[in-house]
Amino acid sequence: MRYVNPLRLFQDLLKTDGFERGRLLGLDVGSKYIGLAVSDINNKVASPLSVLLRKKSNIEVMADDFQTLISELSLEGFVVGLPFDRQRTNDNAMMVKLFVDELYKTDKLQGVRYTYWDERFTSKNVELLLQPLNLNPVQSKTIVDKFAAVGILQEYLDYVNRKLSK
Repeated sequence: MRYVNPLRLFQDLLKTDGFERGRLLGLDVGSKYIGLAVSDINNKVASPLSVLLRKKSNIEVMADDFQTLISELSLEGFVVGLPFDRQRTNDNAMMVKLFVDELYKTDKLQGVRYTYWDERFTSKNVELLLQPLNLNPVQSKTIVDKFAAVGILQEYLDYVNRKLSK
């Protein structure tokens, strides 16, 4: 895995032929679950994909799951939600970076490029939207994680598409 600048990740995608152009995977990394979202083939729209159970003991299994997704969905990179806080060190940000480091150490995702994208309030926004539905807690949590990943990836796609169309 290799970190790249947010714009660079997208610019590299645009260099490939339209028929071979890959997609992006959005990740909302939490302490128990990782919400996943995937972009369309034109990298304009993010859609919910699934939720992975996160345990320290299953990082190898998760790396295998990511390998499968890369192959099945023609993924070119990951957009990982990171809560930016310029004022102080953020425990959640450290947790996300440690997760990425653990994935890197598996050596199963060589060549995969990733970038970080500010994810502040994505989960909270989804929770507020779901509140009137009175879902059970487990169902609500998985929906929140998936749609938080959608929010992260969609904000990124909107930004890079707007920035590069100027």
